[in-house]
Amino acid sequence: MNDRPEHQNEPQDQTGSGPDVVPPMLPSRGAYLLAFSAVVLAGILGAIIGFGIADVSSDSGVAQFVGAFIGAVIGAGGVGIVAVLVLRAMAEWKRNPNPRPRGQARS
Repeated sequence: MNDRPEHQNEPQDQTGSGPDVVPPMLPSRGAYLLAFSAVVLAGILGAIIGFGIADVSSDSGVAQFVGAFIGAVIGAGGVGIVAVLVLRAMAEWKRNPNPRPRGQARS
């Protein structure tokens, strides 16, 4: 019978800090919070634009709600895609911090 908890049986990395270590190439927490707030802001602004377009074209309250919903989804979705691409690019840049100089030949 094993007296140690299961999480202690997992292999540790070379630093000995355990399995909960965050990889060093991830973007910072501030970058994630900025991306999240940009998606939320884009959703709010998309809802305002969608509501305005539906308000001008129809007097129905349901149409205004649908316009606001569709605008929010399109706005947040578009900015969400861009935010994911930017976060991936940041991770890629952190992975290779010292690129080769331009004039250096490949070996």
